[in-house]
Amino acid sequence: MSGLCATSGVTARDDDPLHLRLRMTHSPLLDVRDLSIAFAQGGKETLAVDKVSFSLERGRTLALVGESGSGKSITALSIVRLLPPAAIHPCGAIDFSGRDILKLSDAELRAIRGGKITMVFQEPMTSLNPLHSIERQIGEILELHGARGAEKIRARVVELLEEVGIPDPTERLGAFPHQLSGGQRQRVMIAMALANRPDLLIADEPTTALDVTVQAQILALLERVQKTYGMAMLFITHDLGLVRRFADEVCVMQHGRIVEKGDVETVFSAPEHPYTKALLAAEPKGAPPEEDVNAPVLVAADDLKVWFPIKRGFMRRTVGHIKAVDGVTLAVRRGSTVGVVGESGSGKTTLGLALLRLIRSDGPILYLGERIDAKTVAEMRPLRRDMQIVFQDPYGSLSPRMSIAEIVAEGLGVQMKGLSLDATREIVAQALAETGLDPAMMDRYPHEFSGGQRQRIAIARAIVLKPKFIVLDEPTSALDMSVQAQIVDLLRDLQVKHQLAYLFISHDLKVVKSLAAHLIVMRHGKVVEEGPAVDVFAAPKSDYTRALFAAAFRIETDNHKADPAA
Repeated sequence: MSGLCATSGVTARDDDPLHLRLRMTHSPLLDVRDLSIAFAQGGKETLAVDKVSFSLERGRTLALVGESGSGKSITALSIVRLLPPAAIHPCGAIDFSGRDILKLSDAELRAIRGGKITMVFQEPMTSLNPLHSIERQIGEILELHGARGAEKIRARVVELLEEVGIPDPTERLGAFPHQLSGGQRQRVMIAMALANRPDLLIADEPTTALDVTVQAQILALLERVQKTYGMAMLFITHDLGLVRRFADEVCVMQHGRIVEKGDVETVFSAPEHPYTKALLAAEPKGAPPEEDVNAPVLVAADDLKVWFPIKRGFMRRTVGHIKAVDGVTLAVRRGSTVGVVGESGSGKTTLGLALLRLIRSDGPILYLGERIDAKTVAEMRPLRRDMQIVFQDPYGSLSPRMSIAEIVAEGLGVQMKGLSLDATREIVAQALAETGLDPAMMDRYPHEFSGGQRQRIAIARAIVLKPKFIVLDEPTSALDMSVQAQIVDLLRDLQVKHQLAYLFISHDLKVVKSLAAHLIVMRHGKVVEEGPAVDVFAAPKSDYTRALFAAAFRIETDNHKADPAA
């Protein structure tokens, strides 16, 4: 413990005017001083947070930014004392409303959690109970902090769902997390966080799973609630564009330290630390490989439909359908990328799952000219090596009981039987290295990695079999900007080298623009616009597409001012 508390101080701009003003401010809501956190691993202490200090006033927003593994989320978790078991008791002080969080009893802490301080986690599927309805989960938060009366609680739940933009909230009360899209699950998490009108909201990547239009809605909602209740917000993100639009102050973290801090305008316009300059300069660049119209069509679908029945009544009769995918026709050629964009719930992910025959669908699906929509599970198994997927939620798709080596090698055991252990580990090491991970970490488990690192593990699992077609479902959503750029470059390099075909599903249109040669815009299960990506980006024809691009690229509209950095 003494070694942990004796670590050296940060090299941030401690003499800048903002830092001095924050230290002199009378009674900030949150005052973190010299916070240090280490993890016990193999008999050694690994420092994750090193002498971090910052203050946050009521009604203000402070952003913590930095690459994956920089200590942002660990710092946030320490404020509500939700550190993992391997963490050594933090050193320093975390004063909230004049009380040191680190010295509170468990009973005192429970009164604050979920009431005075709430948190929106990065991965909603791991935070929501899969066995409880949305109504029960939000209602439980209200009950724990004094709400009484079933009708009153239900009315408040519906109100919260309306506030965060869940369509038909009354109809969604009985829904379970797996029945919602990734963006809708994140909105439910935000509703739970706002339920008791907290004094401090810790938002850990709150818009990661959301498309650009819903991002704008959620940020507008948070701003409105913040102004109404004087709520302070600690905003953790890798999207520097959001920081510039949304935060008042920013702290830049690297290797557990704050290397630069200040008001947003000052740090963004005149960064001093080399790491801050590198972060601000990092974004996906370059253009996708040109689509070869003469290349063979690898995967195609004609009038593809995925309708989910709506059953009601005692006899569970079908009274209608949710048309998740409604008459989509597409073709993905060898060596090219088809980008699929649209709001959460538009059918993007369902389309990708249907093409891989992971869910039932109607309409012909062809792979190299052969129909596969009627093949059995056994008949599809040999094709699985050629058709892979990277899921949106990396933590939910990685088994917590398997090491990284076992996760990445699982497909090898099915498709390449007879490989020796040494040969398997060599292939796994190569896949990890290609995605920017240290092969020496292959015997660790998913919980030991940051969100961005887990996403790279998921990509390694997909490419280890050298497939021909990959569905990439939000593969960069959990990654910071610099790693996004690396992954985009990696995917382009792999595509050119192996003539891979991608179906790239994303709400990040800047990333799509760097990867996709052909673009499909979906809304309510239908294609509202498609064509060569260059043409669609240059001159969108649909009003919906124009609205989507305006939100993504900060184009000046009636509701948003243009961002000069865009």
